[in-house]
Amino acid sequence: MTCCPRAAAEPRPAIVAASRRRGWIVQRQNAKVVSARVQISRSLPSSHPQPMLRVHEMTGLRTYLLSLLFLVPALLVGHSGVGLAHDYAIEVSGVETEPPVAPTGSVLFENVRIFDGKASTLSPASNVLVNGNLIERISTAPIEAAGAKVIAGGGRVLMPGLIDAHWHAMLIASTPAEAMGDIGFANLAAGDEATHTLMRGFTTVRDVGGPVFGLKRAIDSGIVVGPRIYPSGAMITVTSGHGDFRQFSDLPRTIGGPFTPMERNGGSIVVDSPDEVRLRVREQFMQGAAHVKLTAGGGVSSPFSPLDVTTFTEPEMRAAVEIAENWGTYVIAHAFTTDAIKMAIAAGVKCIEHGFLMDEETAKLIAEKDIWLSLQPLPEMMRLGLREGSVERAKAEEVWPGIGRTYELAKKYKIKTAWGTDVLFSRDLARQQGAILASLIRWYTPAEALVMATGTNAELLTLSGKRNPYPGKLGVVEEGALADLLLVDGNPLEDLQLVAKPETSFLVIMKDGRIFKDTLPN
Repeated sequence: MTCCPRAAAEPRPAIVAASRRRGWIVQRQNAKVVSARVQISRSLPSSHPQPMLRVHEMTGLRTYLLSLLFLVPALLVGHSGVGLAHDYAIEVSGVETEPPVAPTGSVLFENVRIFDGKASTLSPASNVLVNGNLIERISTAPIEAAGAKVIAGGGRVLMPGLIDAHWHAMLIASTPAEAMGDIGFANLAAGDEATHTLMRGFTTVRDVGGPVFGLKRAIDSGIVVGPRIYPSGAMITVTSGHGDFRQFSDLPRTIGGPFTPMERNGGSIVVDSPDEVRLRVREQFMQGAAHVKLTAGGGVSSPFSPLDVTTFTEPEMRAAVEIAENWGTYVIAHAFTTDAIKMAIAAGVKCIEHGFLMDEETAKLIAEKDIWLSLQPLPEMMRLGLREGSVERAKAEEVWPGIGRTYELAKKYKIKTAWGTDVLFSRDLARQQGAILASLIRWYTPAEALVMATGTNAELLTLSGKRNPYPGKLGVVEEGALADLLLVDGNPLEDLQLVAKPETSFLVIMKDGRIFKDTLPN
């Protein structure tokens, strides 16, 4: 939504189990490579003279180059202000990459009270066994698990990992100029921010615009530490639509002509006919999109896109829906106004993003048609970050009063409501991800807000159908679900502000059965 000044570098969190490849593991702490081991069971001496990365089992020049290009930058992402040679001695000879394997060990959480992502109360004291990447057993009775790592919960709360349903992983840690003009920097900055996202307790994000496919692959492969990503790829817009950040010097546009720099980087793509829509939507699915996003109306951050304009035609939007349905998934639409929302629904869109300028009749229509409404309790600092007197600030002043009213309409008509943040171009705002969730207390109880950010958001993700990159249950703590878990020091059903303080509140962070943070006292 907004562009804010670059924040100071965020301290690198402690990370456990960062990357696995053919029996070796790299552990990092505070942006330093602490050690690299050929076998997981054999560690280097603690007196190792300096931070060093040694990668063994190397074969071939091709893999050596791949290691230099991808593995090393990913491990060093976010180490701002210090030269590479100053802090790292690197010994690399190439490495064969393989698909990531599910964890094979077991973890037993003992004496925890469970928030399961659905109920508004906690369970009695329970034990939870994770085997591989799945929750295998939950019981109030003791669980025998020979060889399992035991985490003594001490009566603390075990809950699902958080899910942000409106995230822009590639467009947070960079400025607009970097995001559109320096894709190398943008990728490295996004990798660093992805790690911080996971360390805030967000184990899954639904990405709704940006060139995120490479980052997703790096995370899924274990090269970069970060959340699961449900990608949409480029925002699909029209000439002068929301997401068209071209300048007048980029005009005129020729249908079928060459891409502008904005389009080449994959942040957004301009289409101006149903056939162009079909082409660009297919391209996103070719690259691995779980869903696609079209901008049905104007937006705050786009200088040439008035809020009142319905930018797509219904045939254009219906063309996207047709292709998405062929691929077994769905279309989401950025839309603020009644007209844009009604057009998107008529075209077959399954989820509306924002909706802050809609009327009550449209809210009824959304409920009747069983459409999802993805809302964001946008913070004041986002609005105030826009320059006074600018077109963007004027549009924000129009949108912000509608936020509370839209939440009230969603509650009144029992609309299926997802929660997200919509942070753009600001590390400062990204750090507030949990606080933005906690701000839902204006309209919901802590339990209702947490259900929305776990079980409900996970239900929305299932609309990806055959394009779901992570088949399995997310957002819940139940037997058979994927093991994305947080151990919380405190009861978030009573104090939602705990999610705004992840450094101290989240003692254990597990994603896909792997522990990425464990700060429990020994």
